[in-house]
Amino acid sequence: MNPAERAIVDAFHRLYYDGPEGEGRVHHRTRWMGVPCLKCPMDLMAYQEILFETRPALVIETGTHEGGSALFLAQMLDLLGAGEVVSIDVLDRPGRPPHPRIRYVTGSSGDVELAGGIFRGRPAGEKRLVILDSDHSRAHVLRELELFAPRVPPGGYVVVEDSNVNGNPVLPEFGPGPSEAIEEFLAGHPEFEVDRSREKFLMTFNPGGYLKRIR
Repeated sequence: MNPAERAIVDAFHRLYYDGPEGEGRVHHRTRWMGVPCLKCPMDLMAYQEILFETRPALVIETGTHEGGSALFLAQMLDLLGAGEVVSIDVLDRPGRPPHPRIRYVTGSSGDVELAGGIFRGRPAGEKRLVILDSDHSRAHVLRELELFAPRVPPGGYVVVEDSNVNGNPVLPEFGPGPSEAIEEFLAGHPEFEVDRSREKFLMTFNPGGYLKRIR
C-alpha cells in the first residue's frame, strides 16, 4: 500500500472508530443477531474465513462483554458442524445469549489456573483459535499471549484485538497496549508470524494482530 492509500485508509479508520459527529462510535452500535457485538465487520469476515480454513475444535475468546461475538463464532461453527466456544470475562453479565456451543467462564484471562483448567483433559493436538479481546494493556495482553499461544498448534491462529489503539491509528493517548505486546511476544516466539493477508479488507481493528503459528 502506497502512502496516499495508507492515508485514506487511516482517515477512514479514525472516522469509523469515532463515528460521524454526533452519532458515536460505530462499533458501539453494531449488533450480531440483535446482541451488541463490538467488532469491525471486516474482522468478522476474516474470522469466518479463518474458521472455515482451520476448522478449530476449540475457539477461546477473552473479553465476552454482552456475548455478541461469542454468538457469532458459535453460529459459524454451527455452519461447519463442529467446535465449541469458551468465552472468558471477569464480569458475569446476565442475559448473555445461550447457545449449545458456548461456555461462559467468569474470571481473569491472565489467571494461570483458569487457563490450565480450560485445556485440562483436551487433546493436545486439537485445532484451536484464540481471540484476545479483554484488558488491552501491554502487560495483560503479553500475559495472555504467554498463557494461550503455546497451546495453539501449528497452522492455528492467535488474534490480538484492538492493536489499532495507541495511535495505530486511533486513541494516540492510550499508551502501550496490544501492538507493543505483539512486538515483544514475536521477538521471543519465532514460531509465530503476522499474517497480513487477513488485513486484505483494509479496515481492521487488529493491524498486525493476526498471528499464525507456522511451526
